[in-house]
Amino acid sequence: MASSEISLEAVSSVSQISADEWDACANPRASRRLLNGHDKEASSSFANDSRSCSAISYNPFVSHAFFAALEKSDSACPRTGWGPRHLIARTGESIAGIVPCYLKSHSRGEYVFDRGWADAFERAGGNYYPKLQASVPFTPATGPRLLVRDDVDKEGIQGALAAGLVALCEATEASSVHVTFAPEDEWRFLAERGFLQRTDQQFHWHNEGYGNFEDFLGSLNSRHRKAIRRERRDALANGVIVHWLTGSDITEEAWDAFFDFYMETGSRKWGRPYLSRSFFSLIGETMAKDVLLVMARRNGRWIAGAINFIGSDALFGRNWGAIEHHPFLHFEVCYYQAIDFAIQRGLQRVEAGAQGEHKIARGYLPQTTFSAHYIVDPALRRAVADYLRRERQYVAEAVRELTEAGPFRKGADKPS
Repeated sequence: MASSEISLEAVSSVSQISADEWDACANPRASRRLLNGHDKEASSSFANDSRSCSAISYNPFVSHAFFAALEKSDSACPRTGWGPRHLIARTGESIAGIVPCYLKSHSRGEYVFDRGWADAFERAGGNYYPKLQASVPFTPATGPRLLVRDDVDKEGIQGALAAGLVALCEATEASSVHVTFAPEDEWRFLAERGFLQRTDQQFHWHNEGYGNFEDFLGSLNSRHRKAIRRERRDALANGVIVHWLTGSDITEEAWDAFFDFYMETGSRKWGRPYLSRSFFSLIGETMAKDVLLVMARRNGRWIAGAINFIGSDALFGRNWGAIEHHPFLHFEVCYYQAIDFAIQRGLQRVEAGAQGEHKIARGYLPQTTFSAHYIVDPALRRAVADYLRRERQYVAEAVRELTEAGPFRKGADKPS
């Protein structure tokens, strides 16, 4: 496909793109089956049907519904420093590719930290902000960033989108473009087009075909197996009962309770939580089948909870909060219940969010994450490139060492 056949534009709201056109790029196989099949409900229904998982790759975070909830709720908007600049590639009148992109006035809510770069550049007299951020706001989960329909020349459209990001950077007078939590193939693709490569690590749990939670425990060494059993017992010792809520089971009353947890814990950790109350209602209206709320109740009231999103092959842990604090309840609600759910649903992995080496003892092992960065200023680019070369070496060594320190029995099946 010749580049002259592709036109590019940026729009200031996801609402300017139809859900069908967006999702045909974001989750093309899921969208195609949805349109050609008999089930006309949201594509999330397929994420909850284990028989469909082998045929469909579905990532809830790149769906139109997720971005629409973020923007409509004013969680990601110019006032909060997230000005939408979604890049569109068209072939004729049809949208062939999209990059979810935001013009940022700060570096919060990204989980790939560049504040040191900003400080250094500003001390040297430069303006680091605005910058362009190609990502899902407030969501440290790997997923496609160069979204392309599956019936077009993928490499040609991705190449046009990569060039379009550079052109958009120039047009907005941004200092840089940051494509974060990208798949490794997109990371390499962007590196071939002048983007700098960065790595980091998260901690994921992998399903080795376990039939139940006890099967998983059997793959651990004795010390960690006993510790997890003790933690699970102690977490529920004070009359705490855990519930799984998904689909129509998630009521506004449950969202009210979860938002209280989110605000209480988020305010202590971050100062100002990112997501507004209306975001959760919108998610409940449009993506309820993609959501798992793990909620803890004691003495007839909700006391803690964690929100997870369900993909076709992964459970994505996101936010947690509590208004009562009990030993190990955080581990039970966020990690062990997620493993239990993934085993029952036949999901391949649990992605437990950013940071946290304490997850290793609970069976979550290091996983490399990838981001790509285009920096306009030559001096800053050279300095960052030198830093990233050393950082990649450090991350690779840390992943190796932490994997070797994992809790699995020698010779037991474990994530590769």
